[in-house]
Amino acid sequence: QVQLVESGGGLVQAGGSLRLSCAASRNILSIKTMGWYRQAPGKQRELVATITSGGSTSYADSVKGRFTVSRDNAKTTVFLQMNSLKPEDTAVYYCNIKRAYGPDYWGQGTQVTVSS
Repeated sequence: QVQLVESGGGLVQAGGSLRLSCAASRNILSIKTMGWYRQAPGKQRELVATITSGGSTSYADSVKGRFTVSRDNAKTTVFLQMNSLKPEDTAVYYCNIKRAYGPDYWGQGTQVTVSS
């Protein structure tokens, strides 16, 4: 069973930065995309950013220009650099891996809290 282990969440003031990391417990074949979702209290889970195996990225409009997603293919690890954080970025952030076949893998979630 593959596990995705996330780290890097925490409490930060508005305007600050955090870097999230997510590492798979073993190599995963046929990855299409790796990325991050988030879920704020009382809201649906939403896509934040994804990156393909070829390095193409996609971002939610609300984080463009502030967040950067990257990956280390050799280590099956994905990162999310979050700069200029805002209180509305407060949420539980989940790592996600989509494969060419089979169900997605999800991390356990890491809390990000941005104080005003």
